[in-house]
Formats: sequence, C-alpha cells, structure tokens
Amino acid sequence: MAMREKSNARKLLMSRQIIRKNSEDWELIPNLLDYDAARDHFSWEHEMTLLDGLPAGGLNIAHEAVDRHAAGDRREHTALRWLDKSGEVTDFTYGDLSLLTNRFANVLRELGVQKGDRVFALCERIPSLYITALGTLKNGSVFCPLFSAFGPEPLRARLSIGEATVLVTSEALYRRKVAALRENLPQLRHVLLIREQAEGNLPADTQDFQQLLNHASEEFSIENTDPEDPALLHFTSGTTGKPKGALHVHEAVLAHHASARLALDLHPQDVFWCTADPGWVTGTSYGIIAPLVIGATMIVDQQEFDPERWYSILRDHKVSVWYTAPTAVRMMMKVGSELAKQYELPSLRFMASVGEPLNPEAVMWGEEAFGLPFHDNWWQTETGGIMIANFLSQPIRPGSMGRPLPGIEAAVVRLDKDGTLQVIDDPDQEGELALKRGWPSMFRTYLYEEERYQKCFHGEWYLTGDLARRDEDGYFWFVGRADDVIKSSGHLIGPFEVESTLMEHPAVAEAAVIGVPDPMAGEIVKGFVSLKPGFEAGEALQQEIMALARKRLGPAVAPRQIQIEPTLPRTRSGKIMRRLLKARELGLPEGDTSTLEGNE
Repeated sequence: MAMREKSNARKLLMSRQIIRKNSEDWELIPNLLDYDAARDHFSWEHEMTLLDGLPAGGLNIAHEAVDRHAAGDRREHTALRWLDKSGEVTDFTYGDLSLLTNRFANVLRELGVQKGDRVFALCERIPSLYITALGTLKNGSVFCPLFSAFGPEPLRARLSIGEATVLVTSEALYRRKVAALRENLPQLRHVLLIREQAEGNLPADTQDFQQLLNHASEEFSIENTDPEDPALLHFTSGTTGKPKGALHVHEAVLAHHASARLALDLHPQDVFWCTADPGWVTGTSYGIIAPLVIGATMIVDQQEFDPERWYSILRDHKVSVWYTAPTAVRMMMKVGSELAKQYELPSLRFMASVGEPLNPEAVMWGEEAFGLPFHDNWWQTETGGIMIANFLSQPIRPGSMGRPLPGIEAAVVRLDKDGTLQVIDDPDQEGELALKRGWPSMFRTYLYEEERYQKCFHGEWYLTGDLARRDEDGYFWFVGRADDVIKSSGHLIGPFEVESTLMEHPAVAEAAVIGVPDPMAGEIVKGFVSLKPGFEAGEALQQEIMALARKRLGPAVAPRQIQIEPTLPRTRSGKIMRRLLKARELGLPEGDTSTLEGNE
C-alpha cells in the first residue's frame, strides 16, 4: 500500500502545479472570463439565439457556417485560406464559399441525391473537400469523411456500412484504391472525380467533379432541416476490426459554436489553424465547422507535418489561435525549442491540443518555446465536440483535461456489483468519466448497431470508457482507457501517469506503457519509448530511464521493462496505439489497423 500511496501523492502534487494567467497579456477580452458565472448562466436555448436558424424554420450547419455570414457584412471576409504543397495561397471569402457550396448542393440535387443519403469524401486537404462537406449539408445529405491514406479494405468496410450513395475522390485515389471495389458496393451510385488534368478519358462509371460544379447553378435554397436530422457520420475503429459509425445531427452546430467561443476563445477577427485532417472528427468539427460558424478565417494546409513549414505558417499568416495534436507537439519538442525561437509569432495568442492526454512536460514546453502554454482539452468522436477544457482566462493544471464546458455536466462514476451507478463526490477517487446526456453534439446512434449504442448509457449518463479522477477544484485528470488500465499485484495503474514520468527523461520523445502477463503479479508494466535526436539506444539508457521511473513512481508502479523503438505506432489522428503494442507483444491479432499512420 505504501507504493500506491506514494503514487497518489505524486498525482496530488501534479494537480497543484498551476500556470496562472496575467490579464494584461490578453489581446482580446476572453469569451469566458468568470468560469462559475458562465456555468450558472449558460443555456443551450440562449446559445441558439446567437445563431440564425433557417429562414423558414429549422437548423442547418452549412447555413450557420457560411450563408448567414455571406448575407451580411462578412461576405468579403476571408473564410478559408488554402496552402498547396508548394506553399501557394488561395483565399476563399464567405461569399465565395456560399456560391461554391450552392453549386455542389445543386450537383447533388440534379443527381437525385436525397435528404439523408450519405456522401463520402476521400480527398487530401484541398478546397474541393470543404466544398463537398458544406454543399452536402446544404442538400440535407449526410457528410462522411475518410482518410485519404486508407487502404482498399478499410474503405470498402466504411463505404459499405455507411451505404454510400456518392463518393467524391481524386482520380488517382479512385484508380488505386476504389475502382476494384465497385462491384462490391452496389449502393454507390455516383463517383465524382477531382482531376489534376482535364485531358484523357474518365474511368468507367465516374463523372468529373469540376465539370459538374462549373455547370451547376449558384442559386440554392436550403431545404428545411430539423435540428435532429442526420448531418455527420464519423467512423471509429474498434479492437474487433469492425468500424463503428457514430451519427451526429444538425443540432451539433450549437456545441461547435459554444466550444469554439468558450474552449478555444475564437473571435471573428481570429486567424485559426486546426492541423487535423477532416478524416478525423476534429478536422471536421474544428477544421471546418467551428471556425466558420464563428466567422473567423481558417487555415488549411495541404502538406503533412514539417516543423519549419509549420512555424512559417504560424508567422506568415498571422495565426492567432492554433489547435493541434499531442503527437505534433511532441514531434516539435523532439526537434527542440531552438527552432521555434527562430520565428517571431506576435499574432499567436492561444494554443490548444486534443487527441490524447497532453503530458505536463508538453504543456510547459509551450511556455519555453512560444511563451504560451498548450491548453489541453478532452472529447471523443461520440461527443462531437469539446466537453472538458483548460480555458484561456483560467489557471492551467499541466496534465489535466481541465473543467467541463458550460452546458456540460461531467462526473466520475462507479458501477456497484448490482449494477447501480454511483457518482463519486470525493475528490481524487478514480472511476469512469461520465457525461449527463442531452448536449447537442451527442452522437445519436452507432449506425445499424443500436444495441451497442444503448450499452454506452446508464440511465441519464453516457459512459465514456475513460477512467479519470476529479480534484478538489473540479479539474478532471485522465487515468486511462478502461481496457488499458494495468492490474499489477493488486494495484490499478493508469498508463498516462507512467508515460508522463518516462517523458521527464531528457532522452525520451514519446512513451507508451502496457501490461504484460506475469505469473506472480498478474501483470507487470512494460514501457516503450522513442528517443530524441542525439541519443543512442542501449542497455545503459534503458536502465537510466527505469531508474527515473522507480524514483518518481515507486517499484510497484514503475515499468519493469523498457523497450526502445525508432517510432511508436500511432493513428493518423495522433493517438499512440497501446492495444497494437500489446497485441504485438503477446502475439495476438492486431484488430483494425486501418487508421494506423503509414498503413495503406
């Protein structure tokens, strides 16, 4: 028990590390100044008054994101700034987006695509992807994004489960990945190809996206969509190999708007950059919808991660609010803060991160490299938007998810043996993170898996599957996924705490830990790390890293084994795949690896 108490003591120490804010540093008055007052006075009904609604009633995401601005004084304001791979810039105003998305909505209507039909996009981050997303929503159809790096089998599974009516993709991706699948996708009626060159014959049973767009009318009236009408379908990968389709509705725009205002402190005058691909839910909710709903300018970069290019984008395009993933932060840390300091970024005022828990060292590195901390926040594909966040005006506790957004009620809960759900009121007690159901962006079902969907709920609570604790000031702390928690000699060990400790070693760039079977302890902790440049793998370094962990965590919690790898397996959204490390370690089936970075 002494070791467990030592571990708990470290948690409490971590929870008392605070980054406090100075109001004189704020260039804009934060949208959320007083957290408690904001929670007391918030209502989703009032949030709706900040939007328009459709002229004849109803609610439509694309209207709120584009048309209401195009009809007002922001018509000539830059909505989307696109950087191609060479760095060449193309700007689209809100007026431009309104007309282009009208054209695509008319394309769908002329093709006979109905309200509720699913329109899939398999593209790189190019303007046609964003036109497709918003035009689909205008038509009342359901937008379903896919990663362009998916291989044929993951594509077939998602297109089949989602019963795709339309696929918008590039000619190259279609020929390489989709053409051979057509006979197994009888419901796929239309394939619209984005072509780099207009010459040459189209593949059989496809149409030219740009030609259809050019010939479509710029006039379009959005069909009334109800707040509960389906709008977005996002697939999540499970360990069984079968992806789950989480369905969201048009009412989700209320949560996108509220979280953009309150969690990301977005203002209409901001230049906002979300680095996520729309194939991941963050890239749709916050890489398309949220900044446009606010009326800001959003940056879209076609190129993949490159630290010098990223720093140049932040500087040259005067990015003021930056939302990225922990993996990207750690990759920048790996390069070192010296590179960051070569770039003056006077416009940058707020940085946030999501995808997996942000280690305290990464939060603090933001201060070192940029003079600003990274603000971690928490949400899931199923929640549709940010639920818990570290806010601009509030103190940060490095390593914490933050506190629930106004309008969101979160709790740490435990199920008794008889199945009764107990809300844990005492601070610093571990249990499952739960959200009280009813927020607008809550997913409405897993497509065609209603029984699986219902298992996510217990009465009025949505059970997230994440283990967490809440400190005495209401900050939530991630412990681990319920199926990632390691049971060793009677101890329940959350991987995040151990991984954060391993990252304190100056050689460690990334870390992941798993439990491996042990005849005496049940499981022991094994750590996997990748190294920063300038460090060489070897037994001496392994022992040094383990010694640090034993000193910080105690022998009952620290890894018994350390394995140094060139890289750790990650999804394209940046999450380290612990389950894949465990499967490989134990020689088990790897399950669905379709979202694995570099896997096609």
